[in-house]
Amino acid sequence: MKDKIMQTSIQLFGKKGFTETSVQDIVNEIGVTKGTFYYYFTSKDELLAMIHYEFINNILDKQEEVLNNPNIDSKEKLDQIVKVLTYEIKHSAQSARIFFREMRHISEEHLAKISPKRHQFRKNLEKLVTDGMANGEFQEHVRPDILSYAILGITNWSYFWYDPSGPIKEKELAEGYVEFILKGLLK
Repeated sequence: MKDKIMQTSIQLFGKKGFTETSVQDIVNEIGVTKGTFYYYFTSKDELLAMIHYEFINNILDKQEEVLNNPNIDSKEKLDQIVKVLTYEIKHSAQSARIFFREMRHISEEHLAKISPKRHQFRKNLEKLVTDGMANGEFQEHVRPDILSYAILGITNWSYFWYDPSGPIKEKELAEGYVEFILKGLLK
């Protein structure tokens, strides 16, 4: 039931927004009582935080799996991380939108636990770029911290405009991003 509440909430928050969705809306959609909701969650804020925890833990685990693979170079690791992020657009689009759009509604208590994980994801990406520069795969003229923010900006904004059922397939999107990140716009 907890998972059903979370999945229903993700859909409702995605359609209506966090502040416009009430606990009553959630329980009405599922067909249970508020008591059922409060058995699993102390508040709507806790529910939103749980959605964020699941999302960030999922992509952080996938990122670390790629980064810990000793059989691939920095370029391939970057390619796979971008693919992880674009894959999540298709398979966890509502969770991703909520992750980025509704962050401002999370309490300070929960933010204190979520923010370090978000920061770790970016720091891991920055380290990958730094390692790629050190081993000669990437050019050294761009600051790794700026580049890691840029990569996340490119990929994360896709959650708001990219339609996986449209003419651009996720593989093409990911490959286009990696091509742009690695080669830029210059001929």
